[in-house]
Amino acid sequence: MERNANRVTARAEWRRGWPLVLGALIGIGAGPGLFQNLSSLFTPGMMAEFGWTRGQIATAAGVGLIGAVGSPFLGRAADRLGIRPVIILCMTLLGVAYAGFAMMRGEIWQYQLLVLLLALGVPGTSSIVYGKPLAACFRAHRGLALGIATSGLSITTVLLPPLAAWVIAGWGWRGGFVALAIVTTLIAMPLALIAIRGAATAPTRPDAGAAAAQAPVEGPTAAETRRDARFWRLGASAFCINLATAGLVTQLVPFGLERGLSAGQAALLLAAFGAAQVVARIAIGALIDRWSPQGIAAVVALLSALGFALLEVRAPGFALLVVLVFFAGMMNGAENDLLPFFTVRLFGLRAYGEIYGWLVLMALAGTATGIVGFGRLYDATGSYDVALGIASGALTLTALLYLSLRERPLPRVRAAAAA
Repeated sequence: MERNANRVTARAEWRRGWPLVLGALIGIGAGPGLFQNLSSLFTPGMMAEFGWTRGQIATAAGVGLIGAVGSPFLGRAADRLGIRPVIILCMTLLGVAYAGFAMMRGEIWQYQLLVLLLALGVPGTSSIVYGKPLAACFRAHRGLALGIATSGLSITTVLLPPLAAWVIAGWGWRGGFVALAIVTTLIAMPLALIAIRGAATAPTRPDAGAAAAQAPVEGPTAAETRRDARFWRLGASAFCINLATAGLVTQLVPFGLERGLSAGQAALLLAAFGAAQVVARIAIGALIDRWSPQGIAAVVALLSALGFALLEVRAPGFALLVVLVFFAGMMNGAENDLLPFFTVRLFGLRAYGEIYGWLVLMALAGTATGIVGFGRLYDATGSYDVALGIASGALTLTALLYLSLRERPLPRVRAAAAA
């Protein structure tokens, strides 16, 4: 009887929530992470035209991610005002940034400034805005819903590298940036906004009515959460994951060329990385609804650590490289599902946007460190071996951090008090 009731609940969740999942999938798929995953396609053209080195490009990109400091504040705005204004603002900023990339004239500070503008778009194209309504809508299948929604970036990473490479081959790297601007602002943003119409985008707003004001909301405040050691361990895991995976994906095409692949084969490594994200997000999302999320997260982190370690093998051949990149990329896919899942599981929905914004800030600090580190270590050593070894160690540490996340009962308050 209880199993049948759970099935009915799950079906009702999907009937009510599938448009929200679809809107999140589209919006997240067009976020700044897409440029991060495709950036190595643009690197050769910029190096040839401007004379920049891999290390210079990586450093500029990493420093530009300081723009992510706005994530907690835009997360708080989403908690209070709803998600639509934040989505519109951030996706418009992305379009402006891509147009700016297409007009660069060779000064490295221009690239750095535009990456900063891209980073400002993170809150409106991530689980900062989409995670709260998804978590409120789904309980029985929360992990799977988050996994499908956050797989948008993985899907675009699988589908767009060949198309982006074709555009760049025909119209140059500047034409590639124009294409990204069109995809983001003229296609993805309208579709995402249409899909989430009617979703409860701000269930705890002060003006949401008397019934909402009396509804119980679980979780501590953002200030209370920052005094919880589990918050910092969760943030450290996000830092380590992004240090490893963002560093790799932004160097995948040059890495493949160094390993003797053709340009087309090297671009397919990006598709393998994206495929790992899709599989990991959906499969792990389903698994954490049924079994220990901490244990599952630790296992996937160790598999990715092994993938990074084996990428140091010389001349492995194209087929094996695809397999190893797939395993290395799994944790990048899982993290985008696990981070919002654990945020809700450990700290509730009361201050979700602000809490998750701080966690994203830590994750992007790892992204910046990985991007700069992989590029600079290559310039210093002439290979990626040291960077790959550090990445493998960081993911091993991540497994231990996940296992340390113990759950506790959440406090309950009225929504009015939460606001």
